[in-house]
Amino acid sequence: MAGPLGKDLLGLATLSAEQIRLVLDTAIPFREISERAIKKVPTLRGATIVNLFFEASTRTRISFEFAEKRLSADTVNVAAAGSSVSKGETLVDTARNLEAMKIDMVVIRHAASGAARFLAERIESNVINAGDGTHEHPTQGLLDLMTLRDRFGDLTGKRVCIVGDVLHSRVARSNIWGLTKLGAEVAVCGPRSLLPNAIGEMGVTVFDRIEDAIEWADALNVLRLQLERMQAGYIPSLREYNRVFGVTSARLERAPRDLIVLHPGPMNRGVEIDSDVADGPHSVILDQVTNGVAVRMAVLYLLAGGKPELAEAAKKGTA
Repeated sequence: MAGPLGKDLLGLATLSAEQIRLVLDTAIPFREISERAIKKVPTLRGATIVNLFFEASTRTRISFEFAEKRLSADTVNVAAAGSSVSKGETLVDTARNLEAMKIDMVVIRHAASGAARFLAERIESNVINAGDGTHEHPTQGLLDLMTLRDRFGDLTGKRVCIVGDVLHSRVARSNIWGLTKLGAEVAVCGPRSLLPNAIGEMGVTVFDRIEDAIEWADALNVLRLQLERMQAGYIPSLREYNRVFGVTSARLERAPRDLIVLHPGPMNRGVEIDSDVADGPHSVILDQVTNGVAVRMAVLYLLAGGKPELAEAAKKGTA
């Protein structure tokens, strides 16, 4: 089944600005469902959605699960560690076996870049990429865009700097594609060892000093140091990284404007971001979490063929 986004959501690189705005606009009425006493509508009743996570990610999986259950879909969680994948079954065999059980959608997270596309080309069910290797994490990019749009309105001309481990980050790539399509100016900041060699070809500004990035930006999106993906040598030490690139309240106090701070989580407090920033007035991190459920509800609804103009009716449970 293909909706206004097509059959699958694999990344923001292939979405138009209109499709991105469509998701963000559709998410607004769905966000209100989470604020009600009964946080459920029957929009996807009868649909079966499999969360196929080959990589651990409690936050993303739970956010998708909340979104699915608030739309009344039946949800099945499959973790690779406890599945036949650990016995050598291939990704395609796993998916085809699941599809034989007449499922409607698969949400997949995988350590290999391109795994979501590989799967989408081989099964008829809708596929949503919940993060593939260092490629993309489209729903995280969309929830970041929603959070920025809530604060700024139109993003045209707004300056957003992505700070930290861009090299290993699928979130960074989704943000760069999404922000540039909505007219924002994008920069990256971090040690050269943690920036891709061809990052300049993505049309972004590169800052070598966090102080310069803070002076330039309207918003900082601070990335986690992905220590599990690093071999020795990327940075001298965590303490040194915090000293040179850490987003601290002392640095933010010197900013020429009242900028906001995002973080896709989980955070390494005291490394890329200090606790008083994460919990302070600049932070919109909890707003990101709230928007994450709404954006994922919107994506599920649109991929299932839901009509954007009926999203308000879907919120009321009449569509």
